[in-house]
Amino acid sequence: MTTTMIGAGAVLVVDDDVLVRDVVGRYLGRAGYQVTVAGDGEQALRAAQACPPDLVVLDLMLPGLPGLEVCRRLRAAGPVPVVMLTALGEEEDRILGLELGADDYITKPFSPRELVLRVASVLRRARSSQPPTLLAPIDDDGLVVDVAGRRALLGGHELALTAREFELLAFLIHHPGRAFTRSELLEQVWGWNFGDHSTVTVHVRRLREKVELDPTVPRRIATVWGVGYRYDRKE
Repeated sequence: MTTTMIGAGAVLVVDDDVLVRDVVGRYLGRAGYQVTVAGDGEQALRAAQACPPDLVVLDLMLPGLPGLEVCRRLRAAGPVPVVMLTALGEEEDRILGLELGADDYITKPFSPRELVLRVASVLRRARSSQPPTLLAPIDDDGLVVDVAGRRALLGGHELALTAREFELLAFLIHHPGRAFTRSELLEQVWGWNFGDHSTVTVHVRRLREKVELDPTVPRRIATVWGVGYRYDRKE
């Protein structure tokens, strides 16, 4: 089922609950999105391959192929943004989803209007252009962050970063020496004025695994105890 309203982007909604698919599809359609729905993981992967979406709304509790595996395969195939749907008690699965590269999550039961706002926020962040003052690439001891090209390299090798990981790294490296709270990072990087601070914690951990020689003893992204995180330039 695909809505006829096109313009804001193509969204794939994956949920085994027919009512959820219908409600989410109608709300997104009214907001101008082209919506395709899938009832299980295999169907979702086929739909994403046949017509790559701009964003995926993905329930983690799916029959057959689990939602986390669907997320992993989607992220392996390309940088499509993913908004997860989780139950209140699925904190571990939610964190795993964020570690796999999901960009946002919303817990059930949820407000369809809030979901539409979350989708718009994630897409806006994914598509937004950076201010001209941030366009010059920064080379910090072999770590190069090229905002204009939206890529990061370490020792000449391009890093496989999700869109949100790149934005977090770009923000921190452009504000060296300044400590940011998790709330500030949620607002500046995610565009949220509310949210679970574990989202920031998970993304920082993933970034350290990719940019630090030893993630357990970080030299670039430092933890400021009682505050949050700080980027320490080496040059």
